Amino acid sequence: MSETRKDVNERLQGLLARASHGRDDFEDLVIVPLFAVVAALIFGALVMLATAVDIGTIGRSFVALAYGAFGSLNAISETLTASIPLVLAGLGLGLGFRAGLFNIGAEGQVIMGGIAAVIVGFSLTGLPWIIHLPLVLLAGVLVGAAYAAIAGVLKATTGAHEVISTIMLNLISYELLNWLLRQPWIQRPGRSDPISKSVPDTAQLPRLLTQIDPNLRLHAGIVVMLLAVALIYWLLFKSKLGFAFRTSGENPSAANYAGMKAGLIIVLAMGVAGGLAGLAGATQITGVLGRASPGFSAGIGFDAIAVALLGRSHPVGILFAGILFGALEAGGRQMQVSAGVSIDLIGIIQALIIVFIAAPLLVRAIFPWGFRRKKGGAA
Repeated sequence: MSETRKDVNERLQGLLARASHGRDDFEDLVIVPLFAVVAALIFGALVMLATAVDIGTIGRSFVALAYGAFGSLNAISETLTASIPLVLAGLGLGLGFRAGLFNIGAEGQVIMGGIAAVIVGFSLTGLPWIIHLPLVLLAGVLVGAAYAAIAGVLKATTGAHEVISTIMLNLISYELLNWLLRQPWIQRPGRSDPISKSVPDTAQLPRLLTQIDPNLRLHAGIVVMLLAVALIYWLLFKSKLGFAFRTSGENPSAANYAGMKAGLIIVLAMGVAGGLAGLAGATQITGVLGRASPGFSAGIGFDAIAVALLGRSHPVGILFAGILFGALEAGGRQMQVSAGVSIDLIGIIQALIIVFIAAPLLVRAIFPWGFRRKKGGAA
């Protein structure tokens, strides 16, 4: 009888421990990012006050921000269109973070994937779109993966830190893009500025809402984005390779002791991350731009770092974080037009979000009532 009671007590304690752990995970994954966004908006308002913007204008700017992001079908279309490359690149960065790799080279991988999509797009002619479009997207994935794998190989074979090597690869990609765009076989005929030939219609992602309004830019890349979220979720949490990624990231020594090949895991993680970033560049080319020019990536790879951090490196979290950043981008333009507040404020808010995400204890100190109070009084 006493053994049965002891067994029941142990099971109850285990359930309570699991419930407590689940609450902590929920706070880290959901509550902290939400309060980080709120705190960033509040501090953004304070920044506007400090620059002599009156309270009425601040109120109108936030209303315009919300309206420009979700206030109309066109606003929603712009928000989702802007979120597509951010989510794709963010998924790759989040996967790298899970594997213990701080890959900040997504910007370069976006560029390489985008330029590969352009070259394959205009080089292959006469193909039906059902073959042409997948080939163009695949080219972006493969080139992005190969470019990121360089940093993975360097880390696995020489110990070179991926932060340094990916920064160097970003700089190389800028110069390589400028050089490629001036080559006669890539440069658009009749143009003296560095701009590529256009991607033909058979290699462009179809727009989804043109029957409602021809100006709506939302394209089929959103389907690619949702499939990528589902695929990365399965890869990370339902596959052996994802288990190896997460184990290597959380405890490299345990991974080595378990017989996992650390070098191979690093190269594979970097390759998958780069492939997703390359896909982000390819979708931006085939869905929005139609050609490549200097700076076509527009900092997507750097913004995706904030997306991955805000999403806590979880595919679903990254999806919502990417939509939020897409909303900030789309709403920021409306805010500038309606309230006359510089769109640079959006950059400040994004930077503040990163600051608060990187300092969860600060978020808990600002909003102590939003978190479960632990034993000893700490939130």
